[in-house]
Parts: sequence; structure tokens; C-alpha cells
Amino acid sequence: MRSEMGVPLAYQAGYERARALNPQLATKYVEHTVIDDPVADALIEALAALRQKDAHRFIHAGMEQDAKTLAAGPRELRDFFAQVEATPAWFDPKAVYPGCRAFHDYSDLFIPAFFVVTLQNAASLISKAFYTTGRVLTEHGLRRIRQNTRHFIEIMLPGALERQGDGWKLSVRIRLVHARVRRLVRVSGDWDESVYGAPLSGAHMALASANFSATMLHQAARLGARLDAEARASFMQIWRYASWLLGTPDALLLEGDEAETHELYRIARVCEPPPNDEAAAIANALVTALPQIAGIAEPAAQQAMVAHTYRVSRALLGHELADQLQFPRQQTAGLLAWMRWKRRLLIVISRLAPHMAEKWRGSNFVFLLDASMIGDSSYSCPTIWRRKRRAHGKPSCLHRSPCLHLEYRSVRTDDGLEHPEPTPANTQPLRVHQLRRHPFAQSPSAHRGLDVGPLQPATASNPSHATGTVRRVALPA
Repeated sequence: MRSEMGVPLAYQAGYERARALNPQLATKYVEHTVIDDPVADALIEALAALRQKDAHRFIHAGMEQDAKTLAAGPRELRDFFAQVEATPAWFDPKAVYPGCRAFHDYSDLFIPAFFVVTLQNAASLISKAFYTTGRVLTEHGLRRIRQNTRHFIEIMLPGALERQGDGWKLSVRIRLVHARVRRLVRVSGDWDESVYGAPLSGAHMALASANFSATMLHQAARLGARLDAEARASFMQIWRYASWLLGTPDALLLEGDEAETHELYRIARVCEPPPNDEAAAIANALVTALPQIAGIAEPAAQQAMVAHTYRVSRALLGHELADQLQFPRQQTAGLLAWMRWKRRLLIVISRLAPHMAEKWRGSNFVFLLDASMIGDSSYSCPTIWRRKRRAHGKPSCLHRSPCLHLEYRSVRTDDGLEHPEPTPANTQPLRVHQLRRHPFAQSPSAHRGLDVGPLQPATASNPSHATGTVRRVALPA
């Protein structure tokens, strides 16, 4: 049963310890462990009574602002989209640009940082909610990992969080996925809310938000990322708005302040019960799934990647949490210093051979794209990087933040919420990209970046392919 003070039993011991550290924040966090997402949960409940085909149609109508179809749908559908379309006054679309640039500058460091904070999320009761669905350790679980990766990429593209941006739409879809998970957990009969609070509660959304923003900045810095104050503040605001779209209570977004958000994670970590076997199973499944996500088939290479991931994760998580997650014991002394030195070496290379550095940075971004694809789809890696020559014959420098055409296949999976329904406009196969300097980048006032050049069909030697919408994104000069 629930304690007299209203704290779920699993949180009692941690709450007492956290109150000694920060009583106000500890109380605010624990209060939200029993709060779910009423607007999204009501919509999922209403859609559950409909045929799956109709549920898909209504969600698609909401995303595409199809007023006629929305009017024919349940009232909960209109209530939900009215709520998410009421953009908070504090969100400034232009304020995201420094954060977007920083992400692309250090995409090689944000890859491991993103993965490690995902493990930190798994070290909470978030893992129990997903484990209860019985899908996490299956192909469905891999799809979730790719979905989270794609979401991270999408919101870091300029304009992605505007109403018709893919980052906005994917954030809202993930919110509905969480609502569906809550419903599945509750009807399973395996979740006692007097003990664990609400599944995927408001507190859990805030914990994940803190990890993906302040904690990720912290982990990336430990790997060698050097972001100035403007870029850090911008990165925080990107995640503040994305988290709001995901249903995180505004009271726990802390105005996107990095220091306060980092403190929220510290207090939440104390409040949460220690990771159990379910958390360990999910965390280890995430690590061992990486070679499959990365498309590595050779057994020795798979083993090497898993061993390296365990070692880097242990170095960033610390021995205590790594042991709780039942990671293999490994020596980590000097590892982070070596990784920081390697990153500084890249900076030197970028000054001496900018073309080589750009190609290396681009390959890391494409790795993120590959990891984000659903099912058997992936982005093809660029094979030719062209540099447009000025009139006097010297090559112009590629801007360090790429402008990309992204193509992907829209996939409707068993819950029907991950991706838009396929349309005639997004059925062209992905081909090998040839990237070149965009012509209007010559203007100082214009956007700068890379643009997709001539496209070649996929071949037997390059079988990666996908289908989907094609769009160009650029960072402002």
C-alpha cells in the first residue's frame, strides 16, 4: 500500500535520503511519481475503442492539421492537439541554432554521450515499465532504440521543432507511444501504483529530460566537447521544448537552466530505487544490440565493439552504477583522457587538412543516421565529398555544419504511432549521396552547408536503402 505521506513505497527510502540533500526538489520529484499524462492517456483510451485503421487515420490527420478529419474524430483527439499546438511563450525557434551547430560540430562525442544517458535512464523505474510490456528484449526493442536515436537527430536540425517540422511530429508521436505503454502496463496487472507510482510518470519524463539535456552536455564535455555558454544554453532550450512536447510537466523543466536541471538528475537518482535485474537486463541488451544497430556482422568486430562500449560506459557511469547494472568489470583509468586527446588531435587535423576532418565528422553523423533507421532501412553513406572551386582555382572550405537531404521510409508498426502513413510523395528509393557545396552558401547572409548532388542507385556492393520524404536542412550563417 501507499505510505501515509502519499509517497509510493518504492520511493520511500530514497526520498528520505534526497530530502536531506534538497528537500524542495526531492518533494517536487516524488509528487510527480504519481502523475501521468491525462490528455495523452485520454486520447489513447479513446483510440483503443476504434479500428486500428481509423486510429492511424486520426493521428495522421492531427499531425497534418486535417481539420475535416479531426472534426470527425473523438473529442480527445482535438483536445490533445489543441494542447500540443499551444506553443509556450518561452520558446524561441531562433534560439536553437547555436545548439544545433554544437551538436553537428561534436556529433562524434554526442554519439557515446547519448548512449550513456540512455543507460542512465534505464537505471530507474523507467526500465520496469518498458520491461513489463515484454517487448524491450525483442526486435520491437531495437526499433525503440532507433526511434530514440532518430528523435535526437531530428530535434537537432534547424526548423525541426516548428509545427510542421519532423522533430515536432516525432516528439508528439513518442508522447503517444508512452501513453500507449502506460495503458499496456496498467491492463497487464503486473504494476502496483501504490508501490511504483504511475508507469512512465511525470517524474520519469523529467528524469529523462534532465539526462538528455544537462547530463548529456556533461558527458560530452568529459569526452572532449567544448561548447561555449551560448551553445550550452541553446542545447538546453532545444530539449526543454522537446521535453514539453513529450509531456514533461513544466514545473520540472526548471526553465531549461543547466545547473538546476543537473541537480534535478542528482536528486532523482537518489529518489529512484536501486537498479534491479530488470534494469540490468535492459541496459545489457542495449549494449549488446549496438553491433546490430550499427550493421556490424563480423563476430570479432561485434565482440570488440561491445567490449569497448562496456568500457566507455563504465568510465562515464562510474563503477558503482556500472556494477549495479551488472556490467563486466574493466579497467577505465586513462580512457577518458585518451579520448579527449584524440578529439584535440582532430581539431589540429581540421586546421591542417580540413577536407579530411570534414569527411571524418560526416561519417560519424551518418552513423547516427544509420542507427536511427527503423526495421531494415538505413541511410547510405556519402561516397563523394566535392569542394566547389572559386574562380581563382582554390577550393572553398566546406562549412562544418552539414546541410543534408534526409530520406527515410515511413513505417507503420504494430502500435501505429511511430511514423506517418506512407504517401505517394515519399516512395523514392534512397541512393548513394554525393555532397557538394550549396551555391547560395557563397552569400554571407545566406544559409551555409552541404547539399545533395547527383544521386546514384543502390548497388549490390552498397545495398543500404530506404524510402521516404526528401528534405534539405541548413544551419544559418
